[in-house]
Amino acid sequence: MLINEGWWDRLIRIALGIAILMFVPRTAWAWLGLLPLVTGAVGYCPMYHLFRLSTNRTRKDHLSPGAG
Repeated sequence: MLINEGWWDRLIRIALGIAILMFVPRTAWAWLGLLPLVTGAVGYCPMYHLFRLSTNRTRKDHLSPGAG
């Protein structure tokens, strides 16, 4: 599976997701905390993929022009 988030990016996303879920009142907006939490846990961000970005410095071959 493609991982386009570095370890520090994943930690920040997980912490942010948990903080939003803990401190935002139980409204529909609190569900937005799941987005950074899930992307951080999985290590894949669809927006990064769309714009061909990556904070994962351990594997650069997936960003080359010929890569699928």
